[in-house]
Formats: sequence, C-alpha cells, structure tokens
Amino acid sequence: MDITSLILEDHHEQRRMFAILDDVDRDDTQTLSAVWRRLCILLEVHAVAEEKLFYPKLLDIGAGATDADDAEEETEDAITDHNSIRDGIAEAARHDVGSEGWWKGVARTRAANSDHMGEEERQALADFRRHADLATRQELGVAFAAYEARHADGVTSRNRDPDEYIARHR
Repeated sequence: MDITSLILEDHHEQRRMFAILDDVDRDDTQTLSAVWRRLCILLEVHAVAEEKLFYPKLLDIGAGATDADDAEEETEDAITDHNSIRDGIAEAARHDVGSEGWWKGVARTRAANSDHMGEEERQALADFRRHADLATRQELGVAFAAYEARHADGVTSRNRDPDEYIARHR
C-alpha cells in the first residue's frame, strides 16, 4: 500500500469525523465526547506516524512542489500545522464537551487540520509521489499502516520544534 494513498485516506476519514460532529445533536454530549475522542486519537496517531515515517524520508528525497520551495519548507509547515492541531485539541480539552469553549476548540482544530491537509496534499504528497519510487512508497505504506494499527488506542501528544525536527532528520 502506497503511503501517499494511506495519508489521503486518513484525511478523508478526518473530514468525515468532523462532519459527524456537525450532525450530532449539540445536547448529546455522550456521543459528541465519543466521536471527538476517536477523532483526536486519529489526528494524533496520524501526525506522529507522518513525523516518524513520512517526513524524514521526504527530507531525504523531496525537492518541493507547487508553492513550496523545498522539502524543508514542506516539513516545517507540516510540523507547525501538527502543533496547531494539537493546540486546538488542548483548547477543547479545557472545556466541558458541548460547551461554547469546547466548540471553539473543535473549530480551531478543524481549521488547522483543514489548512494542513490542503497544504500537504498539494505540496508534500505531490513532491513525494514525484521523487519516491513505488517500492519506497509501498514499504513506508506498510510501516505507516502498522504504526497506526499498533497505536489505535492513541499516543502521547506533544508539540515539536520544527527547526529541531528538521535538524535531527537531516
């Protein structure tokens, strides 16, 4: 399985989960809580899997795509975006599920995630498809799927310094 396809499928699932939140009765905090918890796990496991597997390889072989000058820019943007998504999740966690503050945190998370997915799809994924051979894409895809399966119950969330991340993976 091609890692770029798996990342796109995860993006679709993330969009679907946000849409489910839109459809839940705002008074049904039990369902909101369950859907949000699952979505938070999906977002964080996806981000960490990208940070462990996808972006280090992109730094090795990428050259930049569309409106990104190089793989470093794509990676810096992604790590910064992942931090913004985590910050939105943390904002929501400071409030009771279903409250106005919680919904603001959810909206912040959704906006950060939407921006990230769009940028990643037109830059990093396009760059990777142009420069990674199919064997590499499939090898990383298997590792990515395995990582997500092993961490289906979640991973520890923590922001990363984009500059330190790039320096460590260069």
